[in-house]
Amino acid sequence: MQEYYKESLQDPIFNIIGLAAKELSLDCYVIGGFVRDFFLKRSTAKDIDIVAIGSGIALAKKVAEMLPNQPKVSVFKNFGTAMLKHNGIELEFVGARKESYNRDSRKPIIENGTLKDDQKRRDFTINALALSLNETDFGKLLDPFDGIKDLDNKLIKTPLEPGITYSDDPLRMMRAIRFATQLNFEIQTNSLLAITDNKERMAIVSKERIIDELHKIIGSAKPSMGFQLLHETGLLHLILPELTALEGIEEIEGQKHKDNFWHTLEVVDNIALHTDDIWLRWAALLHDIGKAPTKRFDKKIGWTFHAHEFVGSKMVYKLFKRLRMPLNEHMKFVQKMVLMSSRPVVLSQNNVTDSAVRRLVFDAGDYVDDLMTLCEADITTKNPKKQKKYKNNFKIVRQKIIEVEERDHVRNFQPPITGEEIMKTFNLKPSKEIGILKDAIKEAILEGEIPNEYDPALIFMMKKGKKMGLTVSNQIT
Repeated sequence: MQEYYKESLQDPIFNIIGLAAKELSLDCYVIGGFVRDFFLKRSTAKDIDIVAIGSGIALAKKVAEMLPNQPKVSVFKNFGTAMLKHNGIELEFVGARKESYNRDSRKPIIENGTLKDDQKRRDFTINALALSLNETDFGKLLDPFDGIKDLDNKLIKTPLEPGITYSDDPLRMMRAIRFATQLNFEIQTNSLLAITDNKERMAIVSKERIIDELHKIIGSAKPSMGFQLLHETGLLHLILPELTALEGIEEIEGQKHKDNFWHTLEVVDNIALHTDDIWLRWAALLHDIGKAPTKRFDKKIGWTFHAHEFVGSKMVYKLFKRLRMPLNEHMKFVQKMVLMSSRPVVLSQNNVTDSAVRRLVFDAGDYVDDLMTLCEADITTKNPKKQKKYKNNFKIVRQKIIEVEERDHVRNFQPPITGEEIMKTFNLKPSKEIGILKDAIKEAILEGEIPNEYDPALIFMMKKGKKMGLTVSNQIT
């Protein structure tokens, strides 16, 4: 039985593509994510793939000619593809092709092929669905690998034998896990086993492509699902050994510590409920990585992870560098979150003093709200009473932050007395005394000895300078 889905092709662009193909005597089809998402009732894709039985480049140029604004066509001859933008949508055109692979490369050897050849080379059956744009059968579904059935069964499955699919292009292993995570689908058992068998093939995939998929997993509604699959298949150990090093519970003299790997996945899921910020989610993923190298057993106090935040923040730089992630303000943000990840926790366990809150706000600056979000996500206890207590304590800390910030303005602290003014007041040249005085004023404000205002800071500076044996300049009256 032939099925037609013309309702999915109501955008006038599809008729224009069909007419352009007719003029060139080509058959053409919309394929991949746009079709998949139509059947999943997901929001319309921002990019649409068109496959032509013939030259995709020629079809793209003909479509551009027929559009009122005649958009620019970007041609990628090496890949046999062309792309144009229309009404905020990226349309990518490619000729139907067969692919074969060399063992040491993801780059395929390409030959012209049929539509079914092109569908075979797709990563998953749900991405091999095609709808005809041809006049004779406009809207007809072509589904040679039962992709619709797999959509209904929420199953990630490859068109060909999975071992071949993953060995040919190992990035597909990451994509399988990413789609399973984003769509809440299951990976077919044979396919999951093939990922485990081919995990070492990830060595030929660029770090940039791996990170692109990791970002999408971390950015999903429930990231732990993806990380569990990465862990189960052995991929996670190859990509993020700092995380898998956290797994396991040791017991010495009847004392245990929690499994910090599975705790971390809970934290990432918790934070995903409250923020879409990909870098704050990365901070949640990495907040405990310093615990593996700092784990010690002390007979008196049990298991310790002394300075794990400091060690973890240093590890962030090495991890970002190894994975070719940006070594910019995003990396510094993740470092800062990891370094400070226990600070609000310590505050919440004690009577919250203004001084401690001022220091927290001073050190965290504009990121204090992000830090609090991270620490609240870090509550994974299953004890309802403890959970309620911790959450209430964090509410108190948050309120205290608001009160202190309104009164003392220490976020992105700017000293009320500048170095130039200190030099002028005491007739000093650049010297360590200036730094000593600036630090003393800052400390006095943070400790609450003086308000963060000019006049009290000036009086404090004059007294401190006198104690240091400094003489006020004659020019100061």
